[in-house]
Amino acid sequence: MESYQLSREVTVGSAVIGGGQPLCLIAGPCVIEDHAMTVEIARLIAVVAAEFGIPAVFKASFDKANRMSLGSYRGPGMEAGLATLAEVRERTGLPVVTDIHEPRQAEPVAKVVDMLQIPAFLCRQTDLVVAAAATGKPLLVKKGQFMAPEDMAPVVEKAAGARGLLLADRGTAFGYHRLVVDMRSFEVMRRFGWPVVFDATHAVQLPGGAGASSSGEREFVPVLARAAAGAGIDALFVEVHPDPSKAKSDRETQLPLVDLPALLKQVLAVDAARRAVMEGSPE
Repeated sequence: MESYQLSREVTVGSAVIGGGQPLCLIAGPCVIEDHAMTVEIARLIAVVAAEFGIPAVFKASFDKANRMSLGSYRGPGMEAGLATLAEVRERTGLPVVTDIHEPRQAEPVAKVVDMLQIPAFLCRQTDLVVAAAATGKPLLVKKGQFMAPEDMAPVVEKAAGARGLLLADRGTAFGYHRLVVDMRSFEVMRRFGWPVVFDATHAVQLPGGAGASSSGEREFVPVLARAAAGAGIDALFVEVHPDPSKAKSDRETQLPLVDLPALLKQVLAVDAARRAVMEGSPE
């Protein structure tokens, strides 16, 4: 039987992630589209997480600075977006995470959210990672689509000042318009000692597949999420939307909110089986 090393625990608000704790759900819409809708999505995520007895963190972006097209919707901006995220925390009790794209955003955003996210495209941006870590908040860092999992070692070093670190994988570029998830990456990144996260909805993205925007294959989210649960992730990252066909970003990859319970049922069943096997009692 292979050895299995537990990661250190990372506390994000009321959620404790890693170290053998229950699988954590990190979920929310790709971008804040509407204040009231965002708060309602968070409320429903909190209800679902409570039903399954798992910790949850709410995620939404106030600015999607890495959109492919100049005319794509980016979000409400930092001031309005942070107001929405603050209300999510107050109304639902969920910890919140959002992504930053510039070092100057780190400090003001850290005053509102429980964790800062470093986008995959920016995970090697030294000033950004160092500024985020300097806030003392935990960081969720996504491995770049252009990087091997072992190449995250310098990123971990740059984030040394953070109060905990989560390392996420969303796949690696495989030619044009295609990402492939190497399930070995979770084991490799776990060796850095921090919890590992699978970004299930971005993993099915077809970058640039729709010309001026990205496309995706949402139907494969459950397949990859189950596989990642078997590989031993500490958290599952899923972008959800009440009606993805009307979403202003990632409409081909976001999971319909109504489908979240079914996905969690599958993923948690695989996770429970994996834990039993690793503990030596398959029953």
